[in-house]
Amino acid sequence: MVNNVVTLVLTLVVMVQISWQITLAALVLLPVFVLPARLMGKRLARLEREAADHNAAMGTQMTERFSAPGATLVKLFGRPADESAEFTGRARRVRDIGVRTAMVQTTFVTALTLVSALALALVYGLGGFFALRGSLDTGAVVSLALLLTRLYTPLTALASARVEVMSALVSFERVFEVLDLKPLIAERPGAVQVPEGPVSVEFDNVSFAYPAADKVSLASLEEVATLDTRGGVQVLHDVSFRAEPGQMVALVGSSGAGKSTIAQLVPRLYDVDAGAVRLAGTDVRDLTADSVRDTLGMVTQDGHLFHETVRANLLLARPGASDDDLWDVLRRARLEDLVATLPDGLDTVVGERGYRLSGGERQRLTIARLLLARPRVVILDEATAHLDSTSEAAVQEALGEALAGRTAVVIAHRLSTVRAADLILVVESGRIVERGTHTELLAAGGRYEELYRTQFDHQEQSAAGRPLAERAATAEALA
Repeated sequence: MVNNVVTLVLTLVVMVQISWQITLAALVLLPVFVLPARLMGKRLARLEREAADHNAAMGTQMTERFSAPGATLVKLFGRPADESAEFTGRARRVRDIGVRTAMVQTTFVTALTLVSALALALVYGLGGFFALRGSLDTGAVVSLALLLTRLYTPLTALASARVEVMSALVSFERVFEVLDLKPLIAERPGAVQVPEGPVSVEFDNVSFAYPAADKVSLASLEEVATLDTRGGVQVLHDVSFRAEPGQMVALVGSSGAGKSTIAQLVPRLYDVDAGAVRLAGTDVRDLTADSVRDTLGMVTQDGHLFHETVRANLLLARPGASDDDLWDVLRRARLEDLVATLPDGLDTVVGERGYRLSGGERQRLTIARLLLARPRVVILDEATAHLDSTSEAAVQEALGEALAGRTAVVIAHRLSTVRAADLILVVESGRIVERGTHTELLAAGGRYEELYRTQFDHQEQSAAGRPLAERAATAEALA
């Protein structure tokens, strides 16, 4: 743009010196450049935005439907043809928009070229008239005609530049929407490191509600007109407890009671609405993100793995670890034999979300990653949920070794896994309704005792063959 502006100004100066009358006549056609550029720019911007929206929708569909779990779901429910048709329809709209955009741009450039030719004809006609009258030299007419190409070429480029800028701004707007979204979690100025040594975990009258949709996302990303601006429903109410250094605190209760939410507040995935979460006596909001990340280790319910090798998934916890370290944690997680039999050993790709491994193997690999990180505080969110009894017993041994001397917050539905906890908290509807050791809570005869009896009575009935009887009755009813 700077190049073209400089060329345009210098050309105008020279042309005015030769003949201001012809220069003025040539500039009469200038609005023919400016007005179409404004109109075409807006139109192309609309087309680019529409294409960007369709491309984003196609990307979302590919991520969700064409991933390994999504493709399996589509096949199981028998809709692959519908999904393919929907994707094809969106791709067709993007293609049509591309054709329309190309046609608009071609028409625009062709029109500008035509106007330049008309201007050249005007210069020759008017200049020839002046030359015949003797008021202008023939050489001056030829010079003006040549200079005119240096006038309309940058004009055409500048008009096209506006169209290109308008189209590019569509992409910039979408990018800046994301960049301008204020992060929910920000490190405070003057944040400090987590103190050295053993670390305690403390919840002090914590209340929390998940943020409204407009605080964490954008309407354009969600493919909706507007996002819900209402605040979330409070899910935790005045939660208070303390896990002393080296202690294990277990959270039990019904599904949806708020146990995983409590676990997510410790590494500051969210900030509390009231009260405070403290590590080693310091509010997590006053700690640096790096020190919190180095202090905590967490195993989540889904046991997520990247589409990388076994080695890469493990090194995420400690990039500088040696192969000996990797084999050591695999042995402690009872995965050494499995990885040794894989085609490429540590360099075997586990697939998207680890789909090439069983559920129990995925979970044990995430536990191995935790063991490699060697955190001072461990959070286990249903870490043994996908393991059979044999694997669970093996991993419990590994976890017992990993948790030794470390502060642990453990969430479990299998109450057998938390009997040895120093403190058991029973969470219901976002509140701690009971607290104590396994023996104390059983003796109290409250909600924990009810959960315990229900779970173990069900196991005894299963062992006695009740499920087989139920299946037989169901089969008879269906017949």
